[in-house]
Formats: sequence, structure tokens, C-alpha cells
Amino acid sequence: MDYKQKLNELLLATARQGASDLHIAVGRKPMLRVDGRLLEIASEKILTPEATQGLATTMLDAKQKEKLLLQGDIDFSYNFEEKARFRVNVFFQKGFMAAALRLIPAEVKTIDELKLPSILHEFSKLNQGFFLCVGPAGHGKSTTLAAMLDEINHSRMDHIITIEDPIEYLFIQDKSVFSQREVGVDTPSFHQGLRSILRQDPDVIMVGEMRDAESIATAMTAAETGHLVFSTLHTNSAAQTIDRIIDSFPASQQGQITSQLAATLVGILSERLVPRIDGGRVPATEIMFVNSAVRNLIRENKAYQIDLVIETSLQQGMLTLNRSLAELVAKKEVSLEEAELYSLNPAELKILLEKM
Repeated sequence: MDYKQKLNELLLATARQGASDLHIAVGRKPMLRVDGRLLEIASEKILTPEATQGLATTMLDAKQKEKLLLQGDIDFSYNFEEKARFRVNVFFQKGFMAAALRLIPAEVKTIDELKLPSILHEFSKLNQGFFLCVGPAGHGKSTTLAAMLDEINHSRMDHIITIEDPIEYLFIQDKSVFSQREVGVDTPSFHQGLRSILRQDPDVIMVGEMRDAESIATAMTAAETGHLVFSTLHTNSAAQTIDRIIDSFPASQQGQITSQLAATLVGILSERLVPRIDGGRVPATEIMFVNSAVRNLIRENKAYQIDLVIETSLQQGMLTLNRSLAELVAKKEVSLEEAELYSLNPAELKILLEKM
């Protein structure tokens, strides 16, 4: 089998069917994730160990193959004939190679095109602070941050530095200067990249993911010293995000980190991509921005009360996930059943809908 040609066929099918991901694994036909659901490519054969290895390794150079064998998995980006880019993870499972490929759209969409809340325009105008986009994997965090960075790119003359693993969206420089650094290629780690970033004269910093306490601490210090810092975390809500950040540190450091977080955090967007009734997916969001009430709750270690502040601050632009889901159901964009699956409190969601 010509694995390069077969891989190209599969990547073309991924792009044509509007899939977000392609999965290659032994004993299954290649699978696509379309609107959040996995589907087999019916016309393909069940993959053998030789086929998965051939398809996976055709994307790797010698150095990457060596790294894969050494550590058992590898992240990288893959360009498909200048038509599309993919974020790829090749890994071993039960001794066989497998791969997950995420399609990265060539064009960076705007906040409005993504149907994200308009308050994100305000966060993009800030010159300083720490903004987090949170939620499960595959629910649009990177896409949202790309939209916010590109808005800055088109509106002011800043130096924007990103540290990513791997680089996802490729930005076309407009008013801003972009420096995109890839972990493992341009810097050995997120932490190392962040440690040297302040010597590179940034205005805006985007860290692909907060992976450890060191990265979080360095990002907050950057925000404290006059930079606008964006990043992501795999958490479910604003309140949980604050607890997760503080709990990442030893007890002896938590007091200092709590004060730093209260001083630097400007907002948290929690996002879910929910299947629409008529196909595709639409974002449901929780939005918290840091006002004096939220700042005090962070300082007093009362993150559990933040949900109430969000609920009572709708007029100021905050939004609960349930209210966002309820609005989508009321507009008949999303079914009640789907909304309940994505809600963190389905009983409250039903009460909200009864009042609408």
C-alpha cells in the first residue's frame, strides 16, 4: 500500500466531510468525528498493525520517530499539501501505533463569526491581565483564543508571542508582529519558553496550555508586570478553574498565589460546542469577568460563591452556562436533550427554561 497516498485520501475525506478529527487505530476502520460524534468511514478497510504504523510514520521525520519510540507518543503539526493543517498525536496502545489528527482551519475566524459573546471584544482591548479559556478538549478553546489574538493583530501595533505544542493557527501579520514558538522545536518546554519570554519584549503572550505550577506562576508574573496573557485549562467552570490554579501549588505558596491571581485575573470563558438541531455545532458559554466582588471572593478563598455572582451580574455582561444553554434551546438551535447533556446542573436548566 502507498501509505502517503492513503493518508492524503483520508485527510481529504476529513476536510470534505467537515470533520474535526480523524482517528487511526488497529482493528477499526478509520473514523471521523463530525459534530462531536465518531463515525466510521464505511468505504475503508479495517486497519492492520502494518497499516496504522505506515500511515502514522509517513508523517514523521527521523528525529520525530526517535522521540516517539523513546517516550511512547508525540505531538506535532502536519501540513497537507498546503490545503489544510492538522494537529497530530501519534501514540502507542497495546503495543500498536495509533494516531489522532485534529483539523485546524486555514482561516482564523472572528469572534462574531464563531458566535461567541460580544464581551470578548472588550477583553481583546485590554493591555494587561490574565485571561483564561477553559473547557473540555475539542470544544474550541484554541479557536477562541486565535480569534481574540487576531482581533488584536488587526487593531493595534503589538508584539504577540505564542508558545504552543504544536503551533496550530498560522497568523498573517497585520498591525502586530507575531512570534510563534513551538515546544520541542523553538523551545524545549512551556516553562522554558515562558521563562525567557519577558526578554523578548512582548505586549501580548499566549500560552497554549497551563501544564504545571511553574507555567501558571510565570504567566501570572508576566500579567503582573504589564502584559496581556492568554491561556487555556481543562476545567469545567470559572469557580473550578480558580480552585485548580490555587491547588496546583504547595500549601506554603497558596496564600501568595491567591493574592497574585486576584490581582492579575481579568476573566474566564468556559466553553462547550453543542450539536445544533440542523447540523454543525454552536458554542454555549459561561463568562466571568473579575469585578471587585469576584476579586474579594478569590482573596477570601470563596470560589464556590462565584456562580452566584455570575448569575446576579447578567446586566453587566456575565453569563452562566445554563443560561447560555437555555437561550440556545429557546431559539430552537439546540434540543433540550443535548442541552441537558452539556449542563453541569440539568435540574436548574429546566427551571430556567420554564421561566423563559
